[in-house]
Amino acid sequence: MSIQVALHHHTRYEYERSIRVDPQLVRLRPAYHARTPIIAYGIEVSPDDHFRNWQQDPFGNPMARYVFPEKIDHLDITVDLIADMTVINPFDFFIAEYADQFPFDYQPENLRQLSPYLSVEEDDPSVDDFVAKMPLRTDRLVDFLVEVNQIAHRRVDYTVRLEPGVQTPAETLRIGRGSCRDSAWLLTQVFRKLGMAARFVSGYLIQLTA
Repeated sequence: MSIQVALHHHTRYEYERSIRVDPQLVRLRPAYHARTPIIAYGIEVSPDDHFRNWQQDPFGNPMARYVFPEKIDHLDITVDLIADMTVINPFDFFIAEYADQFPFDYQPENLRQLSPYLSVEEDDPSVDDFVAKMPLRTDRLVDFLVEVNQIAHRRVDYTVRLEPGVQTPAETLRIGRGSCRDSAWLLTQVFRKLGMAARFVSGYLIQLTA
């Protein structure tokens, strides 16, 4: 039997005086292709005098576009959702035969689509040294992915970090710790340097206690 959890997310901005704001894009709705079932979802935004349109970004993520015709002195966003924490097998996916060994070459039609996720956005000698410790060849891609994650796990300690933004991969390696988003961005850059397409995703971390 799965467990249902309720999530409450509240963000509030207050301004010293009434101001005009450009259209606001709110990305606080789970992706439609997410594997965790969302049973209920609701979003409330204040001031009430606004127009809302739901859109999708180029990656298929839902986002709400809010237009405020009058000046505002605050912006209040409240999201409530219920998620079904059903057990998911993380290895339940299909790998094309040509890519089941590492290294491999993407097929031309896939390479064009994946090119944005192969671009190395941050470069540093310390990251290159870290990448050099990764396995260079394997007969099973899943084993390769697991080993890379294990190497990162041994190198970077997990910590809860409330500061905004994401650490650079070099900073995460230098201090040897980071939040989940810091480790995810490090791994994204590592995989890209190894020639594998990777992108960053975000979400909520829900840890259940006994």
